[in-house]
Amino acid sequence: MRKLILVVIAALFAVPALAVAGSTPSPADTAAAVKQCSTMRTAGLSSFKLTFGTNANRSNAFGKCVSKQAHLNALNRGNAAKQCASARTADPVGFAATYGKGAKRANAFGNCVSTTTKTAEAAQVQATVNAAKQCLTERKAGIAAFNAKYGTGASKTNAFGKCVSGKVKQSSP
Repeated sequence: MRKLILVVIAALFAVPALAVAGSTPSPADTAAAVKQCSTMRTAGLSSFKLTFGTNANRSNAFGKCVSKQAHLNALNRGNAAKQCASARTADPVGFAATYGKGAKRANAFGNCVSTTTKTAEAAQVQATVNAAKQCLTERKAGIAAFNAKYGTGASKTNAFGKCVSGKVKQSSP
């Protein structure tokens, strides 16, 4: 019994430093961001450029998307690590049975973090695509009114990105 308690306590403190919310994106976060941005770009090139592009011709949209998504992925990973640590503490046996593989079930925490992170990332991509579609529809009704409602600064050229960002934040729990 002492060994089990010591193993559980040691495992609680074994959360990698990179799994802390606010950490810098890992190469895996960036690789996932490239896939996510490709998915979003495929969903609609014009709305993708309007959402993420910041220069005059919005040609920097993909890079800006990858940067933003990689940071969100790092945040999602940190949140997943916290959720999994709480779940593991609440029911260590059930946690190992649910997420562990093999006889020792030693990889349960990693599997939990991976699964939880992927679910959050997929939901985030879908929310962004849905928000972009809504904003595109709203923009088609009148660009001047749309820019006045969502844009900031003198030129209000950031209206589409602000619209998408606001709608994604509203749909987040």
